[in-house]
Amino acid sequence: MPNHASRRTLLAAAAAVAATAAGAAASASGPARTPTADDALNPDGPAGRRPDRARLRRAVDRMSLAEKVGQLFVSRAYGHSATDPDPADAEQNRAAFGVRTAAELVSRYHLGGIVYFAWAHNTRAPQQIAALSAGLQQTALTTGARIPLLLSTDQEHGAVARIGRPATLFPGAMALGASGSAADARRAARIAGAELAAMGIRQDYAPVADVNVNPANPVIGVRSFGSDPHAVAELVAAQVRGYQGAGVAATAKHFPGHGDTETDSHVGLPVMRHTRAAWEELDEPPFRAAVEAGVDAIMTAHIVFPALDPSGDPATLSRPIVTGILRERLGFRGVVVTDALDMAGVRQKYGDDRVPVLALLAGCDQLLNPPDLPLAHRSVLAAVASGELTEARVEESVLRILELKSRRGLFDEAHPSAATVDAVVGVREHLDAADRIAAATTTLLANPGRVVPVDAKAAPRLLVTGTDPASPSATTGPPTVVLARELTALGCRATAVAPARAVAAAPGHAAVLVCTYNVPEGDGPQRTLVTELLATGVPVVLVALRNPYDPARLPACAAELATYSWGDAEMRAAARVLTGAARPAGRLPVPVPGRYPLGHGLSLDT
Repeated sequence: MPNHASRRTLLAAAAAVAATAAGAAASASGPARTPTADDALNPDGPAGRRPDRARLRRAVDRMSLAEKVGQLFVSRAYGHSATDPDPADAEQNRAAFGVRTAAELVSRYHLGGIVYFAWAHNTRAPQQIAALSAGLQQTALTTGARIPLLLSTDQEHGAVARIGRPATLFPGAMALGASGSAADARRAARIAGAELAAMGIRQDYAPVADVNVNPANPVIGVRSFGSDPHAVAELVAAQVRGYQGAGVAATAKHFPGHGDTETDSHVGLPVMRHTRAAWEELDEPPFRAAVEAGVDAIMTAHIVFPALDPSGDPATLSRPIVTGILRERLGFRGVVVTDALDMAGVRQKYGDDRVPVLALLAGCDQLLNPPDLPLAHRSVLAAVASGELTEARVEESVLRILELKSRRGLFDEAHPSAATVDAVVGVREHLDAADRIAAATTTLLANPGRVVPVDAKAAPRLLVTGTDPASPSATTGPPTVVLARELTALGCRATAVAPARAVAAAPGHAAVLVCTYNVPEGDGPQRTLVTELLATGVPVVLVALRNPYDPARLPACAAELATYSWGDAEMRAAARVLTGAARPAGRLPVPVPGRYPLGHGLSLDT
């Protein structure tokens, strides 16, 4: 069962932070953005190239209705190649869309964009991704309305990353929140954006602007920068400027805020219980900051928010939320993209034929990954034919989408090049930046046994065990293996073992490092493992790989660290802190109810 007392504790803490900062918050209208020194790196500023609206208007006027409707859709497509997919992927395309290849899909439906997924076999390697992007753009520019595609993906970094090694992988949002550095957040986004652009991906569904005030949140958690709305707002704005300074459209998500839910909108329909006043204090500031930073796109959430719209419609389909609040209150003039329309949260109340029409009526522009693209495309055309949607309403969204494509330079050069991929993606300079940024994120939560730092010069024997979640985006191995390898490289004799062997193997070691992952409340195998390891008398060091809430659900250990993610850079950073090669610099960006307050973090001197 969710811990409602813990959630209320976090809400109260976050509200207090918000109230303290309220005097510094922007007015409802929002001031003009002050240029910063970093803008010198991007002379066009975060808005990018200035669209020629007259030229774009002429392009819209030349389109058929089917081509205009196609521009609204961003679909998945199966396969690593635009024209030569593997046979299994060709069959997937036939079953879902009635075509064999991604290129045929673009041509038949006049698509405005394609979203890349690892499970759709789009993201095997950087050069392959660039070739896929080039093939898709070639199709778009030589068929139909001859409008370039907006190719997109979810590359949040940390827990959610569709593209792995050899691309550079950065710490995720909550890790960046632990560092508290807007400069690092912007630098990470700038480099990540440059690598995406080199592969032809010009829209990233990041940053996450949700304020995570609920430890039981099953879908946001470490994807959020933290629980302080104004700290989150600063980092969101920094990442918007970083991505867009690299030529990639940033997408702040999930409006109006998904940070205090106990249901995953992929599998159900969450309900946000905040009052309107609580929303204005806790959830609004990061989205307002994104708008003021010039964000290109904002993604809606499939959540019901009764205080903002009592109809029971999810926010994606809510005109009071999308038009009334996002457009009119916040003054957002960019592209509103739905969260994926194949998610259960948006499909529970209406059929797949109605959802895309209702999203457009609410004020959305891009319709992301409908489960049945042919049905969705027909439904929008039928809505125009019946008069439920006007063609002028469709054109309004198409023009916004074309303006975004123009700002990002797609009308000037849409094709990525192999040479650029080699020069940009995963280069040593970027990998070193990821390590430097990760070094400021590891948080030492407790060290009562003074086990940390271990004396690496004495070559201590260390045992590494615990949960090994699936390695994010093709990092070099399970986190226990990577952590043991990095400790050994620093002078220790570290061995990774499976949990079933750990208790028997523990005696004779200087310490046991137990990695935990999203520990649930109550008894369970992770709690049992920690309890049995403590009974051996060997000092136990807890390393919370994802949620920093784990220590509150386990017995106290000789030392406790939070890494917020389990990629290679985070494991290297943790190893350096454990051996004293680096000082722990991270501070909790969320409170851990019953254990640690917001902002907690130890140095090696405390």
